[in-house]
Amino acid sequence: MKASVDKDGCIGCGLCEQICPEVFRMTDDGYAEAYNDVGDSLQESATEARDSCPVSVIDIA
Repeated sequence: MKASVDKDGCIGCGLCEQICPEVFRMTDDGYAEAYNDVGDSLQESATEARDSCPVSVIDIA
């Protein structure tokens, strides 16, 4: 599965990276990005990161 972050709505809080650093990281411009696929072992933490996003800009498909 792939995760994506809508940078236009990202507020750069870093919560997704704290919850699932194997999939999400903060870029030099201060926004989150999904840099890795969501494998079976990461599905739970990636979903938690998506659900915890305060501006709901994370998608996992």
